[in-house]
Amino acid sequence: MRGFLQFYRGLYPLSNRQARRKAGIVGSRCGFCGTQSHSKAQPSFGLLFDIDGVLVRGRLPIPAAKKAFEKLVDSQGQFVVPVVFVTNAGNCLRQTKADQLSHILGVPITQDQVIMSHSPLRMFKKFHDKCVLVSGQGPVLEIAKNVGFKNVVSVDMLRESYPLLDVVDHNRRPKLLSNPVSNHPKIEAVVLFGEPIRWETNLQLIIDVLLTNGNLNNVHQTQKMPHIPLLACNMDLMWMAEAHSPRFGHGTFLVCLENIYKKITGKDLKYEALMGKPSELTYHFAEYLIRFQAMQRQWKLPITSLYGIGDNLMTDIYGANLYNRYLEERVSRKNPKAVAKMVAATGSATAVPQEEEIDNLWESELALPSATSCKSVLVCTGVYDPNAEVPSDANHCIKETVFHGHRDFRFDPALVEPGHIVHDVAEAVGLIFEQEKFVPQ
Repeated sequence: MRGFLQFYRGLYPLSNRQARRKAGIVGSRCGFCGTQSHSKAQPSFGLLFDIDGVLVRGRLPIPAAKKAFEKLVDSQGQFVVPVVFVTNAGNCLRQTKADQLSHILGVPITQDQVIMSHSPLRMFKKFHDKCVLVSGQGPVLEIAKNVGFKNVVSVDMLRESYPLLDVVDHNRRPKLLSNPVSNHPKIEAVVLFGEPIRWETNLQLIIDVLLTNGNLNNVHQTQKMPHIPLLACNMDLMWMAEAHSPRFGHGTFLVCLENIYKKITGKDLKYEALMGKPSELTYHFAEYLIRFQAMQRQWKLPITSLYGIGDNLMTDIYGANLYNRYLEERVSRKNPKAVAKMVAATGSATAVPQEEEIDNLWESELALPSATSCKSVLVCTGVYDPNAEVPSDANHCIKETVFHGHRDFRFDPALVEPGHIVHDVAEAVGLIFEQEKFVPQ
């Protein structure tokens, strides 16, 4: 995995002046690129921020966000603790999201502080040379190439090659029938970045690809197993925008795809990998970037504690607690007992990379984190009902009668139990500083 780490090391020379300019800050230094000041307090913890429902709702910033980041950035514009933004959004490039955050928060954010749901796809090098079909919205072809894929086909491109396959919308049916045979290359894998715009088109063509082994000139083979590899990013069933109630997320699209496939074939849809929160893979990636920031700042204390701050019990809290469980149980990533416990917790090996894949995905410095805990903090400004009374005792269990997590993650009440419940992100940062006895100087 040398190439992966070299790639991230190569990102850090990004122009600090450019990042400051985008944040509207003149004369300050980069948020985390700089030399150590021996007179300043050094952190032994890092912060993982969700974005939607924690910092923003749709395009509107949450008022507490700027107050929180006033505590996190010093007078020189430097972060006083390592910070990574971990979002399940997947419809833009990391740099675009970093620019948006810089504008909203008024502090310099670089793409190296942002993890999109699709970011871990960089590690799946065995698919990078294959012909892959990508689904989602936004610049999906650019995103796919940015994470390493070289031969990419969008659903729209596939529809143009096979116009007779998309017929739900009568107005989009071809007026003149053409030769249904196309010389389109065989699809070798499917990558789902996020919820698409035209669900019926994407569902139809993805099912067609899965049931024809990637060759749409063939008829459906409903009994042929296994289907070609399927990788999915972002399992959020719902997310919080400007509306009063949560909106459908990519997880809802996956529910549709899984149920259509099973209804047709009688078999479960299988994923090669699931990325984004609450997947352990995403938290490994975040922990690595936190560690790398600390190293860039020449902070000597090891980062032993992580705090995952989010608004969604089924992704942010579940994911942070699942990773915390892994950190507590880990002796090494090849420990069969630790892996077995992770599989038991999720209900599926899909969420846990298999032992033979680990050497290909992570070098030892990425696979073996320095962190020993990942604590979860729930805010009440997003998916979690903001009008619900905040319990005085966070140990009181939050019961969910309906599990909103992904099919391949088993419901475990302990995993949706937040370590702390606070009103907003500013209160979360204050609480964490208090817990860590951290006073920025």
